[in-house]
Parts: sequence; C-alpha cells; structure tokens
Amino acid sequence: MYADTTAPGEGGSMPMQTAYDRRRLGGARWAVAAVFGVHGAVTGSFATRIPWIQDHAGVSAGQLGLALAFPAVGASLAMPLAGAVSHRYGARAALRGLLSLWTLSLVLPALAANVYTLCAALFVYGATAGMSDVAMNALGVEVENRLDRSIMSGLHGMWSVGALLGSAAGTVAAHLGTDARLHHLLASAVLTAVGLLACQGVLDLRGSADGKPPGFALPPRSALAIGAIGFCGVFAEGASLDWSAVYLRDVLGTSAGLAAASTTAFALTMAVARLAGDRVVDRFGPVRTVRAGGMLATAGGVLVVTASHPAAAMAGFGCIGLGVAAVVPLAFSAAGRSGTNPSQSIAGVATITYTSGLLAPSAIGGIADLTSLVVSFGLVTVLVSGLVLGAGVLRGSGRTAAPGGPGEPGEPGEQRRAAAPAPDLRT
Repeated sequence: MYADTTAPGEGGSMPMQTAYDRRRLGGARWAVAAVFGVHGAVTGSFATRIPWIQDHAGVSAGQLGLALAFPAVGASLAMPLAGAVSHRYGARAALRGLLSLWTLSLVLPALAANVYTLCAALFVYGATAGMSDVAMNALGVEVENRLDRSIMSGLHGMWSVGALLGSAAGTVAAHLGTDARLHHLLASAVLTAVGLLACQGVLDLRGSADGKPPGFALPPRSALAIGAIGFCGVFAEGASLDWSAVYLRDVLGTSAGLAAASTTAFALTMAVARLAGDRVVDRFGPVRTVRAGGMLATAGGVLVVTASHPAAAMAGFGCIGLGVAAVVPLAFSAAGRSGTNPSQSIAGVATITYTSGLLAPSAIGGIADLTSLVVSFGLVTVLVSGLVLGAGVLRGSGRTAAPGGPGEPGEPGEQRRAAAPAPDLRT
C-alpha cells in the first residue's frame, strides 16, 4: 500500500479526520488543480503554433497528419510505466519529475527541421504528457477519496482553463509573429516553474517495500468497460471541437468568423461544465449524471444533424459539450477505484481515451469524404447515446449524493468509503 508521509499520522483511509487534516487535504486539492492547469496550458501552447511548426519543418499536410499521431503513440506506450515510477520514487517526486519533463518537452516540436525529427519530438512530447497525466489523475483520485466528495470534474475543468489560457497566449504570440522556438522556450520556463511550485503541495504518497511492481503492466479488465465510456465521451468531444467550425461553414454556409466562434464557445462550455460538475455529481451520483448527460448529448447530436439554421447547430454542439463534459473525469475517478491497482487502471483508461482522441478527427473526416459531415455526426450521436446504456460501469466513481439526495442504488456512499482502506496505487 501507499502511505501518506505529508504529516505524521496521515496514513490509511483517515476515517476520522481532524480539522488540520482537512486543511491539508484542501491545500492538496488546490495543488493538484494547479498541476492540471499547467498540464492543459502546455497543450494549448502547442496547438496554437502547429502552423508555424509545419512551415518550419517543411512538412506537407499528410506528413503533418502522420506526425500528429506520434503523441498518442508515445502516450500509449509510456502510460503503463507511470505507476512503477510513482511506486519507486513516491507520488510527489514522480509527479514533479514527470510534469517537468512534460513542460520542458514543449520546446522540442518547434526545433524539428524535418518530418523525422518532428515525429521523434512529438513521440517524446506524447510520452511525457501521458505519464504525467496518469500521475496527476491518480493523485486527484486519492484526494477525492479522502475528502469524500467529487473533485475530478473540477480538476479536469482546470485543465480546460489551462488549455484556454495557453491557447490565448499562443494566439497572441502568433498574431505578433513571434518565433515559436522563443515562445515555447519562455512558456516552458514559466510552466516548469509553476508546476514545480504546485507539486510541493500535493500528497506525498510512498510505496510499501513488500513487493516491486513490474516496469510495464497491462490494464486490468475492469478498466476496459470504463475506458469504453471514456472513449464515447472523448470521441464526441474531439469530433465537435475539431469539426464544429467546418460543419457550420460547409453544411450550413456560415461565415468563417461565426464558425470559429462556435469552436471557442464549445471549449468554454466544456470548461464551465467541468468546473461546475462536482456539485452535480455529489447531488445525483456519477451514474445519473452520465445518463442525463448522455441524453442531453444525444439530443444535441440530433439537433446538429437536423439543423437548418446555424443557431440550431450551435445549440446542438453546446448540448454535446454539456453532456459529455463530466464523462472523462468520472471515468478516471472510476478507474482509480477499480481493483487494487488504481494507477494501472487509470493508465488503461487514459490509453483508451487518448486513442479515441486520436481517432475522432480522422474518423469524422474519413466518413465525411465517403458520405457527408451530417452522417459523421450521426455516428457521434449514436456513440453518445451509448453513455445512457453504459453509465452503470461508473457506479462508485464518485460520491453518491448529498445526505437526503437521490443517490444511486447499489452505491453505499460515505459508509462504503469510510470502511475501505486507502487505495494501493501500485502497478
């Protein structure tokens, strides 16, 4: 098992917490939230400079598409190693190192001179992104367990906020014509410093010496069903984020400005919904939250594919964003409570969701080439309807409900958590 060495006596499940313990956990929560924000800011900083990177490396659109697959490849291969790193060095030290590698890797793609070095740079970029992603989600789940209330949606909301801030800064840099090598060097330095500072406040979990985990471990079967729910949510999110502007322009004939605004509005909707999502999860439980979200997203998908006016399509995309916003946070939360190896389960779910994020844009484009974008978003509608049927696999992924609220059948809530030991984060 892991023990918390943050302060004497803070081990186990802490069924009886002192006010001091609660304050320390509150601080750990905000520290992890800052880590999520830093992680998102790196992604936002990179995404806005892809055109500059393409021009500098001299790669074609097809070569760029190939190179952009390498982050997912690197992440998928490296994620299963994250648990072993945390077990060996402790969760705080592991997160500090992995997050720093991720923020520093931001400088690599802009240095690439051809398609080969760009692929290599993006492989490293993805590998460090994936391992730090697993480490921070595992710590987030642990804090959520000890606080006995949902926080994962808010943490992922902070990731979205960080991505928006990073992309905003990147947009300004691009508008000013700033060399991306300089921009990413400065961004990397700032984000590394902020990340190191934030990591000082996370829980310091240490692995026991009763066994050495394998260096590479496949995810347990319990993570596959949870990952399937995450797949549906991330596919709908990626498809809407990358293709909503194109849909409005090509299908409904809107102006380029209005089409671009729809993408920004979708991203903001996701961020706001995730920041507010924890209260909804605490009130209604994860299963009802995802089922209701699936219904809303399905209605949004129907609205998109039947829309004859841009306003209707934008409303539909907004409903999709609201409906799937809590899916990924709750999938990670459920993974962190499935079995005895939460980091291993989180790595499995993260691998599936990364794959979904990789497949979504190309799948939508491929189907659109063969048929139309309307048919493509018909597929999205079918996938999000699966959230309604499959939400039950997330039972236990968060606090059931507030006292007296309409909790989920079969989720004992606080009594279940109080009786359970702290999860073993080893792989």
